[in-house]
Amino acid sequence: MGKVQIYTDGAARGNPDGPGGYGVVLHYIDQKGVLHERTLSAGYKRTTNNRMELMAAIAGLEALNRPCEVELYSDSKYLTDAFNQGWIQNWVRNNWKRGKSGPVKNIDLWQRLLKAKQPHNVTFIWVRGHAGHPQNERCDQLATSAADGTGLLTDEGAEGMFN
Repeated sequence: MGKVQIYTDGAARGNPDGPGGYGVVLHYIDQKGVLHERTLSAGYKRTTNNRMELMAAIAGLEALNRPCEVELYSDSKYLTDAFNQGWIQNWVRNNWKRGKSGPVKNIDLWQRLLKAKQPHNVTFIWVRGHAGHPQNERCDQLATSAADGTGLLTDEGAEGMFN
């Protein structure tokens, strides 16, 4: 299995009902010891910060073309704690319910993330946002530029949230 570091960030302007974007930086070292880097980003018309955090992780994992050992870095406790604290297993076991507080939000993206994660061995690592971590800062720049850009996509899963 190849080893990959995926750095992610999501952003939303006017959260929870404004434009948003995600940014991803992927790093891997080939057999010759050469570092390769790939960046991904996209912007959406109406979305939330949490949805963009999830989309960043999804985009990074979906970009991999074979099973990998992945270190996925995020400044989103929503994302990292869901896996590191076992929330996601409980949500799946409880049919996407959080007990008395109702259904889990963003089920469509959690399900897509689980599918994207499935072939890989993923470790989720939380990093403090806006604290000078070079890759996190770069992801933030990619995410905010995407949110502020043109040709924004429609976040189909978020559309029902704003009506």
